[in-house]
Amino acid sequence: MVTVGGRGAVGGRAVTTWAAAAEALGARLRDVTVRNVVRTSVGGAGLRVRLTNAFGGRAVTFGRVCVGVSRAGAALEPGSNRAVTFGGCAEVTVGAGETVLSDPVAGRVAGRRRLAVSVYVRGECDTLTGRNRATAPSYPPPAAPSAAWDAPGTQPAAWDGPRARSGVLPGSGALPSVGAWEPAVSPAYRSLPGDHAADEGDGAYVEPVAVWHWLDALTVVTPEPVPVVAALGDSLTVGVGSETGHGWADLLAHLSGVAVLNEGVSGGKVLAAGTGRPAEARLTAEVLTKPGIGTVIVQAGVNDLGAGARAGDLVAAYRRMVASAHAAGVRVIGGTITPFAGADYHTREGERARQAVNAFIREGGAFDAVADFDAALRDPAAPARLLPRYDSGDHLHPSAAGHQAMASALTVPPAA
Repeated sequence: MVTVGGRGAVGGRAVTTWAAAAEALGARLRDVTVRNVVRTSVGGAGLRVRLTNAFGGRAVTFGRVCVGVSRAGAALEPGSNRAVTFGGCAEVTVGAGETVLSDPVAGRVAGRRRLAVSVYVRGECDTLTGRNRATAPSYPPPAAPSAAWDAPGTQPAAWDGPRARSGVLPGSGALPSVGAWEPAVSPAYRSLPGDHAADEGDGAYVEPVAVWHWLDALTVVTPEPVPVVAALGDSLTVGVGSETGHGWADLLAHLSGVAVLNEGVSGGKVLAAGTGRPAEARLTAEVLTKPGIGTVIVQAGVNDLGAGARAGDLVAAYRRMVASAHAAGVRVIGGTITPFAGADYHTREGERARQAVNAFIREGGAFDAVADFDAALRDPAAPARLLPRYDSGDHLHPSAAGHQAMASALTVPPAA
């Protein structure tokens, strides 16, 4: 259940500018502040913060939440940190299994901008809901075409600076220009005990971690339709294997000029739960509850095959997923399952099932379009294997070049 803050949103169309999947993580945190570092995709007004306690066994209380512009590491641009309220209150308690959406934050936020969302947890949480294997890689990606961006320049720290309203990419209708190159940083930081959400300095943030905490979406309001795509997948969608930290979903955003939300879960399956819900359940419980998404790319199934799933069961699940998305007015692109011969869990039966599932994705007519990741990555001399230059070394996850090839295999439809 999503509880919505009581203050009204500004006029326009609500879209999701950043999102992550929810996982049950083992950390038990008490009286600490976490600073999540994320990057927006779409610029707009009335930023709202969505926090989730999806896997908590009991209610969790957030004593203060703030959002500011990231400067370096855990430090913020001076004067940029803003208080976030929920129904007009600074403090909010989120029940077990529930999600809460904040009131709009006044002002505008630029697209493709690093933000830091600081959350102070009052008391103790039993099970942290977050996203494991989070990253905040350098930006822009080293492999991305330079034509995709405007001339280099520094983005102003202010939320309502001139670049927040200009520098729109041709054809996208949404994304302001990128600033100067930014180095990789930790995706999150944990503080010394106490409430440090309002701090703009980094002195209290002593522990960098590769986890996003409780944060599952940021939304903004745009005056015009914006193409927003959700990539629903497993560790390949997370970006595992890429030496640069940029996965295919990140690279697709730059190649296409549209907003791409990364809804990957490492180890995720279509048919069974892991640290997160099964992909079929994540589609309805998480992805389709986030506003503005017009297209979902499904890249999932290899972990099911590695666990012995039957092709027919995967095909039936894909059909149900497409039906759910279509009922919500969302298009679905089916991603073929990539080669994994040589990986620890590869079997002959799994390979036969992969071929059958891929034949359905390509020819079954269920999907609105197909992203042939298999054809993009396979070795022509040994089609059950990744092409060596696309293999990160474990024969399952693509290298940075492989992730680039996956992104290049996609054509994203325009906004509705």
